[in-house]
Amino acid sequence: MTGSGRLIAPVRSPSMFTGRDGSQLPSPVVVGVLNVTPDSFSDGGRWFDAGAAVRHGLEMAQSGAAVVDVGGESTRPGAEPVDAAEELRRVVPVVERLAAECDVAISVDTTKAAVARAAIAAGATVVNDVSAGRFDPEMLGTVADAGVRYIAMHMRGEPRTMQHDPIYVDVVHEVAEFLVERLDAARAAGIESERLIADPGIGFGKTVDHNLALLARLPEIVDRVGVPVMVGTSRKSFLGALLDVPPDQRDDATLATVVWAVEHGASAVRVHNVAGTVRAVRVLDAIRRAVPEGLVA
Repeated sequence: MTGSGRLIAPVRSPSMFTGRDGSQLPSPVVVGVLNVTPDSFSDGGRWFDAGAAVRHGLEMAQSGAAVVDVGGESTRPGAEPVDAAEELRRVVPVVERLAAECDVAISVDTTKAAVARAAIAAGATVVNDVSAGRFDPEMLGTVADAGVRYIAMHMRGEPRTMQHDPIYVDVVHEVAEFLVERLDAARAAGIESERLIADPGIGFGKTVDHNLALLARLPEIVDRVGVPVMVGTSRKSFLGALLDVPPDQRDDATLATVVWAVEHGASAVRVHNVAGTVRAVRVLDAIRRAVPEGLVA
């Protein structure tokens, strides 16, 4: 609250995610994480089997996820890369079945243009690229040609090296400027602004203090990038460092960051625990709507 007793208005940014029918999804959008990998930091390969992955994706959709994000290559710190053939084998059948069996938008989490093309052909309408188009020179053109949404994320280095002593002078400024540069590259490749989403890359080449600074100053990033922002804090190691708990015990801590992010400008949150997040966001929305008129400064 301000010194006058008036509430400070939350930062708002519009959603640019759309549903399977092309309609715009209300903000904030809950994006469910579906790791089709044997080595995820959060679930240890629990959904590596395609059938299990599809069932879990359908459960997330039923729990209120507006987007299910399917990834076939782990991006945890130290992760080894996966070749395109193996990533395609993991991802495409899951995307195809989810697109056929549920009404929510399907995203593919990949840095490879070949995987993005195949996933789009199978029904994906969003490409979530942790490299922001830096790893594959064909990625931005592929997305532009397909006419789908594109999420550009900040990462220092690559997954194998990103946590090797990351240093910034001003992490918030540097992350924001990187995102602006990559969004401009996406536009230059033919991706319209209304299809772009930015992600500050919590946990990707950042220390605990860097991650906290990005959350604390999230409105600066939202204002600078000029497109909707997605925040992914779910079960990440900085929460474990703060609380000394393993990944499967970090959902309550994740919810604290989700509520903070939504109140400070995030249009979307990417999480493992969809049901709990949807409930938290609904309660937050109810509180917002109950604030008496004139109390928001």
